[in-house]
Amino acid sequence: MSAKHLLFHLGDIVQMRKPHPCGSSTWEVLRVGADFRIRCQGCGRVVMLPRPRFEKDVRGIMSTSAGGDSHAEPGDRGPA
Repeated sequence: MSAKHLLFHLGDIVQMRKPHPCGSSTWEVLRVGADFRIRCQGCGRVVMLPRPRFEKDVRGIMSTSAGGDSHAEPGDRGPA
């Protein structure tokens, strides 16, 4: 399944293509939308990536959040 068809939720743990300099390649999703904010699971560093770069670099979702109801549907603005 291509990353472009995955739904990303707040709190998801994703694996990225290249490891972080600390050696970890798993990240927690902190923000979804036009930009993604992710936190390294190894050292805690927080970075922001534009959506196209994030979708290109992500390998897959390692675990999903238990109660995350926010997701990365393009054009979805949530409850009205």
